[in-house]
Amino acid sequence: MRGDLDFAASLRERVALLAGLDATVLDSVRASLRLTPGARTLIRTLKRLGYKCGIVSGGFTTVIQPLANDLGIDYVAANTLEVEGGKLTGRVLEPIVDRDGKTEALRRFAQAAGVPLSQTVAVGDGANDLGMIGAAGLGVAFNAKPVVRDAADTAVNVPYLDTILYLLGIPRDAVDAADQAAE
Repeated sequence: MRGDLDFAASLRERVALLAGLDATVLDSVRASLRLTPGARTLIRTLKRLGYKCGIVSGGFTTVIQPLANDLGIDYVAANTLEVEGGKLTGRVLEPIVDRDGKTEALRRFAQAAGVPLSQTVAVGDGANDLGMIGAAGLGVAFNAKPVVRDAADTAVNVPYLDTILYLLGIPRDAVDAADQAAE
């Protein structure tokens, strides 16, 4: 996350250790995930106000996609683990979602939403997020490594993801109004 390692090479090495595991192990990984406090409020509010939302992750689609579906996220980019005969092969399929992959995903998401890149927001915490944070109209370092904080337009250093609503100029009463409109 500090940018000291080649992400793709490191990912391939770590994924190789999973070879032979039953793919259902990913179900328990997915079940053990805990969202960052404020994540549901952030996404729910943005969606109710008409924003499009995406997740770009160096993690894995089998874990990320169900979470994105649950949250109503519009766009997802993550790495894909190869599975054969119900077992993990220990390989990750190309393309790898690394720093460049994350930046490209932001560009694809913006194009699909019909939004200029200058009107996008990218939130990240590690070195692989630097490209998309730099490409976005607003780059936000969220509890990030120093290299990311230094490169981002702004930083959030509290553990609540919905703090980003404030950065976007969305006051609490708009959050409440969006919640009431959905009831």
